[in-house]
Amino acid sequence: MNRIDLAVDPRSLREEVKNKYRDVARDPGGEYHFHTGRALARRLGYDQAVVGAMPDAAVESFAGVANPFVLRPLAPGEKVIDAGSGAGFDAFVARQQVDATGHIVGVDMLPEMLAKARATAQRMGFDNMEFREGLLEEIPVDDAWADVVISNGVINLCADKKLVFDELWRVLRPGGHLQFGDIANGKPVPESAVSNIDLWTA
Repeated sequence: MNRIDLAVDPRSLREEVKNKYRDVARDPGGEYHFHTGRALARRLGYDQAVVGAMPDAAVESFAGVANPFVLRPLAPGEKVIDAGSGAGFDAFVARQQVDATGHIVGVDMLPEMLAKARATAQRMGFDNMEFREGLLEEIPVDDAWADVVISNGVINLCADKKLVFDELWRVLRPGGHLQFGDIANGKPVPESAVSNIDLWTA
């Protein structure tokens, strides 16, 4: 799809997404239309020994839709981008797998999520992780840097998916791995729903 054919305005959609997920960073125990935290990680099949060893701040704002690590365990030493890293839950799981010899870059557009992720990484003593502010449409990472790109429930919140996937392929080295979980719909959607930003974020 060309950028002029987008169903919703990307800037307006981003603002709505920010409004919803800012609250998840600030008040992870609040009432949301989606599941969060340790109960969600358990439901999605994450290794409970890994999750159980994490501090609450690393888990409580998790709001993914799947488990990208069931596709393939990461290897020690790999360089990983978490596209749409939020408060860092999947990035912290990835760090456990790539060990101290790997490197993790989380990318998110919400300052509140980034601040939480950075503070938690420091608390956990992970100095081979960094969290950068940015959009999936303009990932702030060099070409072909990553061995692996992970993402969890974020691509569906982007209006220009072609541009997002172009960026994911750009930052991934040849032969690298793209491991993501997301929401997809194979049934026809009424035009009124496609252009409704509230439904995109709900």
